[in-house]
Amino acid sequence: MRQGLIPLDKSWLMRMGLLDLLDSRTDMIRFLERQPDLGSDMQALLRASHQWFNGEVIEVGESGTLYRFMQFAAWQLGEERVFIKSGTLQSRIINNDPSIVSLSLVDLLKLDNGTSQWASAAVLCGSAELPPVPLPYKLGVTFEARDHWRSALVRDECWQAREDPTIARQAEAFLEWRKTGQMNFIPQQAEDYCMARAFDLINAVEGESRWPSLRQHESDRIESMERALSQNIVDSADHRVVQAVAMLKGQDVTYSNPECVDKSWPRFWELISG
Repeated sequence: MRQGLIPLDKSWLMRMGLLDLLDSRTDMIRFLERQPDLGSDMQALLRASHQWFNGEVIEVGESGTLYRFMQFAAWQLGEERVFIKSGTLQSRIINNDPSIVSLSLVDLLKLDNGTSQWASAAVLCGSAELPPVPLPYKLGVTFEARDHWRSALVRDECWQAREDPTIARQAEAFLEWRKTGQMNFIPQQAEDYCMARAFDLINAVEGESRWPSLRQHESDRIESMERALSQNIVDSADHRVVQAVAMLKGQDVTYSNPECVDKSWPRFWELISG
């Protein structure tokens, strides 16, 4: 696989970014300003970080993670912050009750169709609770990120970025499938659903049962995948949906919103056509 085709892990960087903001550090800003090919979520993180420090209206773009992280932090700090959402984030049903800052991690995991983003925000904002059992995948990433950030701080070093492990796994499985015709991929978390569904490794009922939050992303990913798989012109603007269908069908179908993949994987089409 050619160097640079796998993007930076935006989930990891979102967590590093919030920890930096809470500690009044600008490491994330300096890091992102040096990066080429930033996806739209990373552009939003860079922009919102500047705006947070400057006390301005905060434009979180289409990132539910960034919005929930910053909104939770503002509530906990008792600050009145104004957030501007764009794209599909404007129509998503998201909790708007500041009192959730007093909830346990288990109760936070019940909000907004079971997303782990509120619980992750609480951990990043200083919750001393132990990880719940079972531990959702992305909440596990949060505990790992928090510990890494703290360890780097103790050593008076900057945290380390990393490639997106979810996208790396999907890319490796795709390239192997294209070479051998065998798709060897096991979905581990909600972000794997679209690819697993495209290659008939999971069905819609199982997907919703395992990850109810699939109903509340850039699209209803349960419904969107069923629709997209039957289309000759894929009209979804959800990056995960388009990536999954394109891996399966390539240029045999047309994509109305090919640019949407920039949200998480700016060089996706380069991998597909390579």
